[in-house]
Amino acid sequence: MINLKQFEVWFVTGSQNLYGEETLRQVAEHSQQIAKGLDAAGDIPVRVVFKPTVKSTQEIYDTLLAANSAENVIGVIAWMHTFSPAKMWIRGLSILNKPLLHLHTQFNRDIPWNSIDMDFMNLNQSAHGDREFGFMVSRMRRNRKVVVGHWEDKAAQKEIGDWSRAAAGWYDWQGGKFARFGDNMRFVAVTEGDKVEAELKFGFSVNSYGIGDLVAIIDSISANDIDALLAVYEKEYTLADDLKKGGSRHASVYEAARIELGLKKFLEDGGFKGFSDTFEDLHGMVQLPGLAVQRLLAQGYGFAGEGDWKTAALVRAFKVMGAGLEGGNGFMEDYTYHFDPNNELVLGSHMLEIDASLAATKPSLEVHPLGIGGKADPARLVFNVAGGAALNASIVDMGNRFRLIVNEVEAVEPQNDLPNLPVARVLWKPLPDMKTGCAAWIYAGGAHHTAYSQNLSAELIADFADMAGIEFLRIGKDTKLDQFRNEIRWNDAAYK
Repeated sequence: MINLKQFEVWFVTGSQNLYGEETLRQVAEHSQQIAKGLDAAGDIPVRVVFKPTVKSTQEIYDTLLAANSAENVIGVIAWMHTFSPAKMWIRGLSILNKPLLHLHTQFNRDIPWNSIDMDFMNLNQSAHGDREFGFMVSRMRRNRKVVVGHWEDKAAQKEIGDWSRAAAGWYDWQGGKFARFGDNMRFVAVTEGDKVEAELKFGFSVNSYGIGDLVAIIDSISANDIDALLAVYEKEYTLADDLKKGGSRHASVYEAARIELGLKKFLEDGGFKGFSDTFEDLHGMVQLPGLAVQRLLAQGYGFAGEGDWKTAALVRAFKVMGAGLEGGNGFMEDYTYHFDPNNELVLGSHMLEIDASLAATKPSLEVHPLGIGGKADPARLVFNVAGGAALNASIVDMGNRFRLIVNEVEAVEPQNDLPNLPVARVLWKPLPDMKTGCAAWIYAGGAHHTAYSQNLSAELIADFADMAGIEFLRIGKDTKLDQFRNEIRWNDAAYK
């Protein structure tokens, strides 16, 4: 269970000593009330913690340095209640290594038309104090999120909440570890990438581990532990009688449980947040780890197949960012198309490993042959993914930079039974339409593997890309192909 309430963002208010003690007392009172209101807002999933007003270069530096060092602090919200001369912020902003949100608000919502005087004006100067601060952040070329609106406004709170979710995903990557069982699928290009550059850019490490090390742990799992997990299977999923204990095909489910327990132990013992594997290098395993992967994904681990560590890391980040929201996040793949001109659709699936948290109804645990991998018939969960607004996202290595691509889609539940396709599956309509959406994805170099989300927005993921300092491309309802191709050309020039 990923609990975002363990994280804090600090609410830091800027002012100066020019205004006198009474004004600064009111600034502090107002700031405390705003921080308290944001902390209680339902759309903000993390703690919002008030910090004393900063009024000098040293106070700013000390506060932001402390934010850097505080282990559970994932970002800083800055607000200028009065006028805070921005040269005071240079030293502090130059060392801040946590995400920054600039809240352009003011304590009062309305102008008190009948009573407003110069004292009120001197106290409530956010309209130009924030512009002074904004110039310096822009002058320093620092990435940040700007939210405009009254602090009690639900739309502004939602923006802050989404940014804090992105910050939590970014924080989770720092020092994160991802295991790679085997190498990349042979000759495949888009799942490759520079793992050294990724660690420099993203903060997580990816290292390979021999499949024999995993198999040794799988083989050590006790029968009692396997039986306990089998009982969970029977409670949570629909199973045919011949898959239950005593049935003719029970051995396949028993082996799947052994694999799940061994794989989870490996990940827990190593402190990993996700993993990848490839069916070309699973020597010593009886079957491919389909059911195990589906269940581990639902527990919060990141995963992608065929050695695709970039997508595995992105899936993990999505799970952190979406924690507590209705809907799920998981590994996905564009598989095949339905080119009916009246109902164009993409079928998304994978041979075994679609996340169980995406299921629209109670999954069915089934065992079927798999014509790839050369292993025994693997167990897997079969289900349809729910319809509704969703998106696919892909990180690709463009050689001189990483690019994060998002395509917003409208998912629809399968309208046919698909009796001969015993895998998890979903259908979606790419936005703005099939022709534009697919062409834009291909022009952008998007991968066939994606992180699929039912509860994150493109705006939230853009915040995440901004924190990472990487290129972001959005394909949505307003996308025009000529304009999108020009955006790619402009980005190519900007990143040279």
